[in-house]
Amino acid sequence: MFFLWALLTLLAPLCADQMPACKQWEKFDLLSLFKAGDIVLGGIFSLHSNVEYRELSFATEPETVECKRFDFREFRFVQAMMFAIEEINRNPTLLPNLTLGYQIYDSCGMPSLSIKAALKILDGQKDDVSDDYCRNVNAIVADSGSSQSTAVSRLLSPFRIPMVSYFSTCDCLSDKKEHPSFFRTIPSDYFQAKALAQIVNHFGWNWIGTIKSDNDYGNFGMQAFTEAVQQLRVCIAFSESFYRTYPREKLLKTVRVVKEASTKVIVAFVAERDMEILLKEIARQNITGIQWIGSEAWISTPILPSEESRRFLNGALGISIPQANIPGFQAFLFQAHPSSDEGNSLLKEFWETTFNCRLSSAKNQANGTEETSECTGRENLKTIKNTYTDASQLRVTYNVYKATYAIAHALHNMLRCDSLEKASRKNTCDNPFDFQSQQLLHYLKAVNFTTKTGETVHFNENGDPVAKYDIVNWQSAGGGTDIVTVGYYDGSAPPGQEFTINEEAVIWSKGRRKVPQAICSESCTAGTRKAARKQQPICCFDCVECAEGEISNITDSIACLKCPWDYWPNEQRNQCIPKIIEFLSVEEVMGIVLVTLALIGTSFTVTVIVIFCIHINTPLVKANNSELSFLLLFALVLCFLCSIMFIGKPSNWSCMLRHTVFGISFVLCISCVLGKTLVVMVAFKATFPNNKMMKWFGPVQQRLAIFILTFVQCVICTTWVIISPPYPLKNINYFKDIIILECDVGSVTAFYLVLGYIGFLSCVCFVVAFLARRLPDNFNEAKFITFSMLVFCAVWITFIPAYVSSPGKYMVATEVFAILASSFGLLFCIFVPKCYIILLRPENNTKKHLMCKVT
Repeated sequence: MFFLWALLTLLAPLCADQMPACKQWEKFDLLSLFKAGDIVLGGIFSLHSNVEYRELSFATEPETVECKRFDFREFRFVQAMMFAIEEINRNPTLLPNLTLGYQIYDSCGMPSLSIKAALKILDGQKDDVSDDYCRNVNAIVADSGSSQSTAVSRLLSPFRIPMVSYFSTCDCLSDKKEHPSFFRTIPSDYFQAKALAQIVNHFGWNWIGTIKSDNDYGNFGMQAFTEAVQQLRVCIAFSESFYRTYPREKLLKTVRVVKEASTKVIVAFVAERDMEILLKEIARQNITGIQWIGSEAWISTPILPSEESRRFLNGALGISIPQANIPGFQAFLFQAHPSSDEGNSLLKEFWETTFNCRLSSAKNQANGTEETSECTGRENLKTIKNTYTDASQLRVTYNVYKATYAIAHALHNMLRCDSLEKASRKNTCDNPFDFQSQQLLHYLKAVNFTTKTGETVHFNENGDPVAKYDIVNWQSAGGGTDIVTVGYYDGSAPPGQEFTINEEAVIWSKGRRKVPQAICSESCTAGTRKAARKQQPICCFDCVECAEGEISNITDSIACLKCPWDYWPNEQRNQCIPKIIEFLSVEEVMGIVLVTLALIGTSFTVTVIVIFCIHINTPLVKANNSELSFLLLFALVLCFLCSIMFIGKPSNWSCMLRHTVFGISFVLCISCVLGKTLVVMVAFKATFPNNKMMKWFGPVQQRLAIFILTFVQCVICTTWVIISPPYPLKNINYFKDIIILECDVGSVTAFYLVLGYIGFLSCVCFVVAFLARRLPDNFNEAKFITFSMLVFCAVWITFIPAYVSSPGKYMVATEVFAILASSFGLLFCIFVPKCYIILLRPENNTKKHLMCKVT
């Protein structure tokens, strides 16, 4: 690059002397268009889309590269530049007293030929045979492809010659360190990639295929798009690249991948010519149903014939340059004629290709045969319908128009010579033709003007315009397709508002109205989470049901949330619901049955008390120690009633009272039974001569013994309540979805002391009763007490394993049942035989009958 700069620097003085020193050694073989002017603008366009390569022998001079396949769309771009220059020259307020000319070359879409054209423009000679003085071109409008523009920009950058591109979108060209003199009227691919990524994300596609042109445009554009969609968690199923010059095998491989892919949504970041080749092969193999998402290079261009477009491109969606209308341009297009520049081979080729004829002074360039009819010159372009004459979709064409005007306005501002800047630009003001390209570059950076259509044109610090796109959709129209605008993208809008689209206006592949799906895995519904598949992209996953105690309430959750301790997932596991709080309630059947039994037991006990009160003076009641009997019956009433305290919702008071009242009541009950047993034994022993035991166990001693035994339990319970009382507890250990509301004993030691003390007294009572079982039959109350204590002990021994193994409210029910069963055992075993005699066998309720065995 330095060598090239030095070489051109040495050549510059030769041009300055206005001598015919710019001598061309070889014939220049690129097609061109030229118009003289005070200031000449350069232009490079890809007027041919194919190149016939010559075989290199390295023994002789290489043959000239022959360009094939005339591109009518690119020729329309050329006409847009020419039309803009004609308008500027007619405009008295823009560059007055100056005329603009042009020097336009065909690069055939090849970077090497673009460089060749740029060197020719730098050389400054107007044509192949002229010996006129050298006039350098100070600005260039170029080129159609990013690779070509990159090559030309690197060539022009050392000389700071401004270059304005109309169709080069590579984000790499925004690097001002590498491309300091590059500008463009089309947005960078950085914004296009963001817009395409938002389209993909908007429609919920996360499993897509990509195809790119293997050049700067495709590689850098697809790189930006890939980075954008990865941030949106979109996965790429396949990524293929090819170029028009690649072997056919590479194209067939790409088409085969498209045909066999698991997704039918494909983003094509492909140049127009490459897309044309790809689509023709897809049409040849009759591959339909593809939902194309296209970049601006091809999405607004009719690539296939109408019928094939309707079959294979209907429903295509993509980003396009905004459409505009250029007043008077349609008529200007129809003015093109070979007679306007006789001898210009480019115009001749255009005419011959358009009308499929040959001009008498030229070779047949239309189809290479001599059977083509001769052109008359009276052919009318208005009768032709092709991409050249179609001015209904002026998108890139309008960018060429704006690029030309941008340079003109920069020149105008530079040559205005305001008094404030006159001193700094004395040479320019004195001689408008004597200026450096770097001066023009300075003004081009600050250019800001409004076009005839009302659009404001200016460049940012990277030489890029404001990013604005149309979102277009290919829709069936008659026998072909029509490109319909269905949305917009505005890069200058606030974040989140850049993208708008009318979904109802979109027609999808095969004419469907429903948005096509493009997912690797179906969305995981609420209640499940995503589980990544091994060695597969994040978009491919399995849906796993949330574990117990966890929920997910959103679609495609990556993790389940644990419910709070007092909540549990519903059946669908998409919501935490309060756990069922369970306790032994008086409203359920079990509670009603236990309360009923408690009340029945209390009623029976009260009935026995009434019977004993009525027959208090009978021998049987007197013989059974009526005072202890009434105290025992009172204790049994307390036992029956305390069982009711275990039923219902636990509270602080109920928890403290249920265990303490239970403990004290049963101790009182067992103490009375023990007292009665001792009284029987002492009474029986007192019948023997010289036995004085009865005086040591009189009524006072009996009361005192019962009081002391009960007082001990009261002390234990009081200490228990003061130090660590029982309290309500929400137990979640038994069931996962149920909270057991129960009474925690608080102090386990105190709880076992209470039960142990009851057990100790029961064992003593049982032993004493067992020893007194052989008293005379008619007076053997000890036999009934023994049996009652046997029942009592059996119930509570059975209670222990049943209590431990019963969950939740059933544990409380087991305890209540044990209280009731033992109470009924004492009541029935001790008092029912007596009531039987009192009520049904009154003849046995006599002193004689009771003492007959003794006597």
